[in-house]
Amino acid sequence: MSETNLPAINASLNAASTVLILAARVFIAKRWVKAHRNAMLGAVGTSSLFLISYLYYHFAVRGGQPTRFQGEGVVRWFYFALLGSHTVLAAAVVPLVITAVRRGLRDDRAAHRRIVAWTYPIWLYVSATGVLVYLMLYQWFPA
Repeated sequence: MSETNLPAINASLNAASTVLILAARVFIAKRWVKAHRNAMLGAVGTSSLFLISYLYYHFAVRGGQPTRFQGEGVVRWFYFALLGSHTVLAAAVVPLVITAVRRGLRDDRAAHRRIVAWTYPIWLYVSATGVLVYLMLYQWFPA
């Protein structure tokens, strides 16, 4: 593995988080609490690994220099709208996830459900759009 593989690894971690979040939603709908808990802890783990790897890549490998998007026209506007919403919500989701996990592990179900009503759709959007940002930046419109 080289440092140039990190964007693909990061996208894979985001994809894994997306699958685990969706699986956890199915598990809790079936009242499979232990499976739900395990899937959510897996999603927290993969999201945490993603964040560490992402920060390392962008600051240690790229020296804080942005990766330039090469698309033009309407796709460029779409990309930056997607990236903007993804970035803002990615920053917002961290404290939401921490709070949701803490309440879930304490078995404070009413409080957990209230925070998850916001956390679930935001976290799902952030993890899924992270994969889309990777595809647009590195696969469909590479430098």
